[in-house]
Amino acid sequence: MPNKEAYSSQQLNVSKLSLIRSERLILSDVNFSAKSGSGIFLRGDNGVGKTTLLMAIAGYLHIGAGKITWGTDNNEEENSLIENLHFIAHQDAIKPTLSLKENLMFWCSLYGGAPEKVIDALKIVGLSHAIDFEAGLLSAGQKKRLSLARLLVANRALWLLDEPTSSLDKQGDELVVSLIDNHLERGGIAIIATHLDLNIKNAKTLILEKANQYGEIA
Repeated sequence: MPNKEAYSSQQLNVSKLSLIRSERLILSDVNFSAKSGSGIFLRGDNGVGKTTLLMAIAGYLHIGAGKITWGTDNNEEENSLIENLHFIAHQDAIKPTLSLKENLMFWCSLYGGAPEKVIDALKIVGLSHAIDFEAGLLSAGQKKRLSLARLLVANRALWLLDEPTSSLDKQGDELVVSLIDNHLERGGIAIIATHLDLNIKNAKTLILEKANQYGEIA
């Protein structure tokens, strides 16, 4: 695995968080924290708000109440969170007419990563043989692998992963576990929405429950 340099000690804090989408209260009074080297599985029924929570942490959704902070215990910073995260959504964000290498070079540039990591990233996810293929020609599983390769081209301490094993076979599931374990060993943090029981070494589970959709925000 590349990028063995350890991350500095950080912590993600979610406090009294309430989220609204389309004027409906989705989640209410969510509280958790994740320190360097730890992961959190988000569990709950379909539609409970796992993806909504990840999108809120990533800065894509307005927060109804509460706060999300990033930093050390003595120096929490809300503004630096976006600059320290990778968000891999359920849908693969690829440009179909660009080659695999060109796709990763785009994300590398966007995230401030190192271009020399692109080739190694494709090797790790098992796509080095297709480096010059147009991404639109890939199978669903290969597109997911290309999406996961984005995690490797730039050092970002917080990984937000929405169903990272979707479309993957058993070998792909093992790849996801390996990527996350390596990230946590380096002091990273991972928040993972998944229905699978992935064998991540240092991860706990947060059960999300549906909010009273007609109640007040806490």
